Amino acid sequence: MCLWRGKSGYKPKFTTKETWLNLRPTSMQQVWTRGVWFPMATPRFAFIVWLAMQNRLSTMDRISVWDRGVDTTCVLCKLEAESRDHLFFKCVYSAQLWKSLVKGMLGNTYSEDWGLIVQKVSNGGCDKKLLFCLRYAFHAAVYGIWRERNKVRHGESVLPVETIIKLTDKKVRNKLSLVKMKRKKGMEDILSYWFQTRSS
Repeated sequence: MCLWRGKSGYKPKFTTKETWLNLRPTSMQQVWTRGVWFPMATPRFAFIVWLAMQNRLSTMDRISVWDRGVDTTCVLCKLEAESRDHLFFKCVYSAQLWKSLVKGMLGNTYSEDWGLIVQKVSNGGCDKKLLFCLRYAFHAAVYGIWRERNKVRHGESVLPVETIIKLTDKKVRNKLSLVKMKRKKGMEDILSYWFQTRSS
């Protein structure tokens, strides 16, 4: 008689779920995953944020480990060495984008420190509209800065910060328009909420 081994012991029936659980290593769920994977997130934004959360983006501090002579200066501000925590959002270029997007929402709790930002986007317990806007603005900002950094690293000139602010704001507004159209409970006036925070 054939038996299939799963997490809960041997069974006469094969199940893909049991096999998957048996094959993959299990670990504690990270709190930051709530700030990465949430309903109506844009997959390409979420993927870059997921890499950033694990510090797996190819920032120059990481590249310098295997390529000793490389210039580690941030290409966006040209002032400090490029690392994840510098790029998001201590760099004077990216900090302007971040401040423009979320300062009106966060007020006195506004921060440019990666660890504090991750805590804010990962924790629940605040207003539904604020949380979605904050998470989505975070995703759009990380994606936009990483894309801009890569373009400059490969020879293109850096966009004026005003331009990247406009482009990122437009991405957020487009997403919020879709959210509004879905008529989710508590999110009906999310676009108006975004405009109010932008004018503060």
